[in-house]
Amino acid sequence: MVTMTGESGPLPISIESADVADLEAAVGVLRALDYRQGGGFCRDAVRVVKTASLLLHWGAVPDRLRARLNTVLADVHNLLGWTEFDIGHPVPARHRFERALGFAAEAGNDSLVANIRYRLGRVHLHHHDAPAALAEFALGRAAARRSASHRATAILAANEAWAFAMGGEEHAALTRFAEAEAAFVEVTGSDPWEAFFAETDLAAMRGTVLTELAGRHRGEAITELTAAASGYGADMARSRSLTLIMLAQNHASRGDLDEAARVGTVALDLAGTVASVRPKDRLAPLERLLAEHRGDPVIGALPDRIARYRSRPLN
Repeated sequence: MVTMTGESGPLPISIESADVADLEAAVGVLRALDYRQGGGFCRDAVRVVKTASLLLHWGAVPDRLRARLNTVLADVHNLLGWTEFDIGHPVPARHRFERALGFAAEAGNDSLVANIRYRLGRVHLHHHDAPAALAEFALGRAAARRSASHRATAILAANEAWAFAMGGEEHAALTRFAEAEAAFVEVTGSDPWEAFFAETDLAAMRGTVLTELAGRHRGEAITELTAAASGYGADMARSRSLTLIMLAQNHASRGDLDEAARVGTVALDLAGTVASVRPKDRLAPLERLLAEHRGDPVIGALPDRIARYRSRPLN
């Protein structure tokens, strides 16, 4: 980055390719930290990067770098929106995502637009608003088609399946998930913001959809979630904790209290290492199911441990 000074004071910052590359690398580091430890661990750092990016945006940006810099700015706002969501601030999250959409549109980056719409939909899904989620996912799928990104298409279709399942629309949910699987087969590469979605995540999403559909699907949900939980490494602690919570919920729903207690304990221990409110919220169904068996020595003090964890404020 080069600045020049004249008689009248500082001239605009001259943006160079290396400056944009540095910002892209910084956002990549923050994204990895978010996956590993949750939004609460990197929120302040993301704000620092966002501030620096906004300063660069008002510098002297060559035409050849403008779309790339706008993509960086959109990506930073997108990540900041996700961290706001992760620590329980849905309204600021939506504001950040709207900012991200503006920058992504200015960059002409439909792949990133699709990702932002996916994340907006996930905010609605977390708060059990399936119709609002479906509206965002539909916009995201349109952007994914424009970008010709098979991975983005798979992400949006899988999440649409979840929203349909949440609304009790079994046929629509299974049909849309089949579309997600078909799109995933065609994946050859990815942009950084969608690279997280691999075979393990596809299995986790299938297990999630089947969990929402419940009934005869619980056995298959357990199989898919077990595979997904085994596939997540230390770099995806939040995803693994959420998957284990849902797996324990399925075991409890089937009356397999031994497995529900075992998996639930692992899930709770892991959730305690993640700076996110989402595991707290996702534990509510498991807490209710275990409360029906309070006093059973098989589950021991797990219901009380979950209640204490969910009542604690996020650090």
